[in-house]
Amino acid sequence: MTGGAMLLIISLLLVASSAIACDRCVHQSKVAFFSKAEALVSGACGYGSLAIGFNGGRIAAAAPSIYKEGAGCGACFQMRCKNEDICSKEGTRIIVSDRNEDNGTDFVLSSRGFMGMAKKGMGQDILKLGVVDVEYKRIPCDYKDKNLALGVEESSHNPNYLAVKFLYQGGQTEIVAVDVAQVGSSNWKMMSRKYGAVWDTSRVPSGGLQFRFVVTSGFDGKWYWAKNVLPADWKNGVIYDSGLQITDIAQEGCSPCDLQQPTYKHH
Repeated sequence: MTGGAMLLIISLLLVASSAIACDRCVHQSKVAFFSKAEALVSGACGYGSLAIGFNGGRIAAAAPSIYKEGAGCGACFQMRCKNEDICSKEGTRIIVSDRNEDNGTDFVLSSRGFMGMAKKGMGQDILKLGVVDVEYKRIPCDYKDKNLALGVEESSHNPNYLAVKFLYQGGQTEIVAVDVAQVGSSNWKMMSRKYGAVWDTSRVPSGGLQFRFVVTSGFDGKWYWAKNVLPADWKNGVIYDSGLQITDIAQEGCSPCDLQQPTYKHH
C-alpha cells in the first residue's frame, strides 16, 4: 500500500469517527410543556419565582440524567423541534430550572420555551401540538452583563444557618463543591448541597464571608475563589454579587462537533 493510500484511509477513518462523535453531541427526544406557570415557581433547583425571569422565561424541567441531583441546574441547551412546517431552523435556548420525573421525555418546557421553537407568528400552532420531537445539545451559558451571584435563602438565619443558591452560572460547567470562610481566614468550612442549586451549612463563620467552589471543566475540576461576597450583616432574601464570571466550557466528550448546530434528520 502506498503512503498516499494509507493517508486517504486514515482521513476517511477520522471523518467517520467525527461523524459518530457528532451523533453523540446531538440528542433526540420528545418534549411537552407546562400548562401552568405555577409549576415552574416550585422547581427542584430552588430558583423560586426568579426562574420565570431567566432567559425570557424559556426554562425547562430536565430528566434525572440531565438534572444530575442538582448539578445540572442552570445548564443551557439549544433545542429545536423537527416539524419543519411550524418550527424554526434556529430553535431556542432553554435553561434547566427543575427536575422532570417522567422518564418518557428528556425535558418539559415552559410554554414560552415551547413557543420559542416555532417560526415567527406560529407560537400558538406549536402549542396545539402539545408534544413534539426535538433535537438538542448542551451549549455554554452566556451572562455578559452579570457575574455569578449568591442568593441567600429565606430559611437562613444569621449567624447560625446559611443557605445560598447560585445564580447566573456562565460557561458550560457544574458546581460540585462549595466552601465558606471568614474574609481573610484560611479556616474553610465545607457546605453541602441541600437540593438543586442550593448549598447550606450550620457552621457559619462570623464576620464577612468569602467562598471558594469547584466547577467541572471537561474531566477536571477547577477552583474559583470569591474573596469578599457576604457582609458581616448579611440578610436572607438578598442576592449578593460574587465578582466572578465563569466562562469555562466542559465538553461532552465529542469535541469534533461542539461548534456545529443540530441538523434536521428527515424520516
